[in-house]
Amino acid sequence: MNRLKLFLPLVAFVVVAAFFYVVLNRIDQGEYNPQDLPSALVNKPFPEFQMASLEDPSVQLSRADFLGDIVLINVWATWCPSCHVEHGYLNYLAKEKGVFIVGVNYKDEAAAANDWLAEKGNPYRINILDSLGRLGLDMGVTGAPETYVVDHRGFVRMRYQGPVNESVWQEKFKPLYDVLQKEQREAAG
Repeated sequence: MNRLKLFLPLVAFVVVAAFFYVVLNRIDQGEYNPQDLPSALVNKPFPEFQMASLEDPSVQLSRADFLGDIVLINVWATWCPSCHVEHGYLNYLAKEKGVFIVGVNYKDEAAAANDWLAEKGNPYRINILDSLGRLGLDMGVTGAPETYVVDHRGFVRMRYQGPVNESVWQEKFKPLYDVLQKEQREAAG
């Protein structure tokens, strides 16, 4: 019986190693992408909110401020290294492609965020100050950056965790964005 106890750490190690092997193999095969996290919001209305604008805290913003448009809602913060990586591409999408991007400045300091936007450019038509993370909690945010696609009716159609770049845009966002633009045109009739 005592000899059996000696082998328990080895058995535990083998089980853990096998688990990691299977998960990493699934990632390599493309069967599992940790960035494709499910969201309870997909195909449901974007949460109602009343929050201050980052640029002018006296201005209250709500979901009604972007209803009727297809928007990317980008959760970002100055403390987020990946947000720095994706910021240039968001500027490109907003300025060159005309994509309506709403920013949710998540658990950040307003002064630092405004300085950052002044220095790096501001891709956001609307920028929501969520310093306490209340809207982020309603959205199911697990970190930054996260980007949501919201259709013209205000329904969340996709959630992506991680930085947006050209390949991610082409592979994940653009096909859905094109379909939503067609749906919006047909609805306008």
